[in-house]
Amino acid sequence: MTREELDGAIRAAAAAVDSLRSVAAEISRATEAVADTLKNGGKVLTAGNGGSAAEAMHLAEELSGRYKHNRRALPGLALCADGTALTCIGNDYGFDRVFARQIEAFGKPGDALVLFSTSGASKNLTEAVAAARAAGMKVIALLGRGGGAMRGLADIEIIVPETTGAHTQEAHQVVLHLILETVDAQFA
Repeated sequence: MTREELDGAIRAAAAAVDSLRSVAAEISRATEAVADTLKNGGKVLTAGNGGSAAEAMHLAEELSGRYKHNRRALPGLALCADGTALTCIGNDYGFDRVFARQIEAFGKPGDALVLFSTSGASKNLTEAVAAARAAGMKVIALLGRGGGAMRGLADIEIIVPETTGAHTQEAHQVVLHLILETVDAQFA
């Protein structure tokens, strides 16, 4: 990669993060919704595919572990983290149901589902939204590319105004850290 290409890539990543200013109200709503869920005794379930699965796991592990400050462990569960559940459910019910089936098992009224998707096009995530709705859960979606098929399905949507998947994921990382900042401030 040339110096010019490197500089261009860094500028594009910075622009994606800077574009979050245009969805700051939704980010604020999401951070408060996650904190309120936890304060009210609910748990946070997360899901995503591929790199977005890594983001979902990141959010869940920081809740049950720690982010910046020592605080009590908080219930965060990444539905994409258990390979045995994913392969069992995928084999028996199809890949479209891998998250919905787990929500049927673990989701309760007062819980929140946080979804990560760069495209908003994954059937297993739209099925997860339907299962969360049936369970009485709040749904928060971090999306890219205009929101895709998931646009309009969640209670709170943060649609990164960026078209490339990599830069959308970089912006999602900032949002998940803002969620954790809010949680730390309220539970430290």
